[in-house]
Amino acid sequence: MRGVSRRYGRRWALIDVSFTVPHGKVVMVAGRNGSGKSTLLRVLSTAIRPDLGTAKIEGFDLKHERDDVRRKVAILGHASYTYDELSAIENLQLMARLVGVDSSREAMLHLLNQVGLAERAEDSINTFSAGMRKRISLARVLLQKATVVMLDEPYGQLDPPGFRFIDGMVRHLRDEGVTLLMATHQLERASALCDLGIVLDRGRLTWEGAAKDLPSEGGLEPAGTPEGGP
Repeated sequence: MRGVSRRYGRRWALIDVSFTVPHGKVVMVAGRNGSGKSTLLRVLSTAIRPDLGTAKIEGFDLKHERDDVRRKVAILGHASYTYDELSAIENLQLMARLVGVDSSREAMLHLLNQVGLAERAEDSINTFSAGMRKRISLARVLLQKATVVMLDEPYGQLDPPGFRFIDGMVRHLRDEGVTLLMATHQLERASALCDLGIVLDRGRLTWEGAAKDLPSEGGLEPAGTPEGGP
């Protein structure tokens, strides 16, 4: 990213953000609520466009080569984006067909087993808890076989076993050479998993360094007066 800014109306959510992520690294994106973490991931996944600046993923420009970027990227957002009347396995099969990967029953059951939902494969999503919906969303991320993965608050709505699942998923993706950005408030937990860390404050990048140093050096002090635009 080079000088990326994004606003909603008159409010700037990102202001002149620049950083580089080496291939295959895991990056923790930290900051208080409203600091711009979700906007950052949405811009990088091409869900929204930046108002200023440029960014590339694996050499592809976010503005001009969006389809190429989308073939590289998978994102876990706040919303589950599931079809509630369909079963768990039908939801995954639909996504698999959309992205052009194996949608066989066997492949989908393997994914559901990975996220701990194989026994609920035939149940409608509208019978699932918020945590179970999050696991379905994680299965959708895994089936895309992306080389760049973005996780927005992956620990949210999960129980302790779910926390451990996220930890294992991040380690697995890192071992597979996937580049990963994880926005989270779980600083201590994520710092043990991630290589690098960045901190956003009112849309500005205020700190970057080794993830292990972020909890003590990231400067996540109480918010002050909002700043203006770029």
